[in-house]
Amino acid sequence: ERNFRSHKISCLIGIEGGHAIESSLGALRMFYALGARYMTLTHWETTDWADAATDSARHGGLTPFGEQVVLEMNRLGMLVDLSHVSDGTMMDALRVSKAPVFFSHSSARAIAHHVRNGPDSILRRVAENGGVVMVNFNPGFVSETVRLAEDSMTARVSGLRAAGLDSTAVADSERVWMKTMPRATLQQVADHIEHIRDVAGIDHVGLGSDFDGITSVPVGLETVAKFPDLVAELLRRGWKQQDVKKVVGLN
Repeated sequence: ERNFRSHKISCLIGIEGGHAIESSLGALRMFYALGARYMTLTHWETTDWADAATDSARHGGLTPFGEQVVLEMNRLGMLVDLSHVSDGTMMDALRVSKAPVFFSHSSARAIAHHVRNGPDSILRRVAENGGVVMVNFNPGFVSETVRLAEDSMTARVSGLRAAGLDSTAVADSERVWMKTMPRATLQQVADHIEHIRDVAGIDHVGLGSDFDGITSVPVGLETVAKFPDLVAELLRRGWKQQDVKKVVGLN
C-alpha cells in the first residue's frame, strides 16, 4: 500500500493458476512468504488436483490433495479464488474452506451461460460463506449474444484450419468476422452486478474487470476511466450510494 496524493492505493498480489505450486504445499508456503495473498485454484487447464471450467473434469472437483491446498491457504491467510475452476471445484472448495472465498473475475451464468461464470446455486453458497463475486467485463462473459457469436466464430476458425487453410487466410477471415460481432455494453455489466446482488446479497458483489487479461471490452467500459459511468448507471437504477460504495471497493 502507498499514498498517492490524497488516495490510498492497495494492491493484492496473487497467483492466477494453482499449477504454479507444482503440487507442493512447500511451494505454496514460499509464494506466501514472497507476498502472494491469493491464488486462483486453476487457470484454463485442469491441474493434478483441481478441475478447471474450461478443461476436462478429471477429478470431479478437488482431489484430497486439493482439499489440503485450500486448508493450507486458510491457515496461511491466502484467499481462495474460484474464478476459472469447474462447478465441482467450486462446490468442494466452498465445502472445505474455513474462510471466505472469492471470484476475482467472473460474472453471473444466469445472464451469460459461460462456464467461467458462477451459477445461482454457487452464488448463494458464496453468500453463506461470506465471500465476494467480482464481475468480469469480458464481453463473452457479459453478453449471451456475444458468447454464442464467439463460439460460432471459434467453430468456423477450427473448420478453416481443419480444411488446411494457411494461417494468413484464417487470420483474414477472423478479422472480417470480428467486424460483424455483436458488442457487450456497460448496461449489461450492470445487469450482472444487480443479479449477483439479488441472488447473493449486496455484501457479496464487486468489480473484477479483467482489464489486464481481455482483448475486447464492453461499449462504455473501455478503460478504468469509465468506472464513474458504471457508478452513474447503478445510481440511475435507484441504487443507494452506500450500496454502490460496497460494490466499488468496500466489499
